[in-house]
Amino acid sequence: MDDEQVTALAVAARAGDPSAVDAFIRATQQDVWRFVAHLTDAQSADDLAQETYLRALCSLSRFAGRSSARTWLLSIARRVVVDRYRAASARPRKADLADWEETAERCQPRGLPGFEEGVALGDLLAGVPDERRDAFVLTQVLGLPYAEAAQVAGCPVGTVRSRVARARGQLITMLRAAEEDAERTRGTTGEGSRELKGSGVRQPSLTGAHASGLRHAATVGRRA
Repeated sequence: MDDEQVTALAVAARAGDPSAVDAFIRATQQDVWRFVAHLTDAQSADDLAQETYLRALCSLSRFAGRSSARTWLLSIARRVVVDRYRAASARPRKADLADWEETAERCQPRGLPGFEEGVALGDLLAGVPDERRDAFVLTQVLGLPYAEAAQVAGCPVGTVRSRVARARGQLITMLRAAEEDAERTRGTTGEGSRELKGSGVRQPSLTGAHASGLRHAATVGRRA
């Protein structure tokens, strides 16, 4: 469903149409869940998405339609995440491997051909500073134009472009390091996979198509 249709649903929901409320939630819930999951973790995403819709529905009467309803909703989602961080007075804990697998299945980035690439990209994004990660997820994963991403993030378009570029550079650097680590591991074990330190859980190595898919995600820009 395109942005005009989503916005039309929001306007109808604002007028009190209960079927429009349901349709608006169905049309946007995947993007909201993916966004908050990338900013936090899979275990927190359901609660954060629910809180986002509670705030949005309470504020719907004030939605003026000056931006798309999807952009407006993601702005609320971002504030919900920020408020959760402030309430915890600490950075959110990282999800364990099972949570990353669930996240990757439900928020597979566009343009990546397989599940393992989604796991690896999510793991790499966890090491990117919050503001850069926000900009990268909004534009490269959710596919928002830079102007709309700037509205969600509350900063100029140029700042979003800079954050995306820096996130992309950082991801490429981390990917190269992971590939080198995988090469060293294969040289000592003769296997195409390695164990996560201290966990005893095997993680797919970044080789062949996996590395190519991740490099594509990190280097190919989305809509300006």
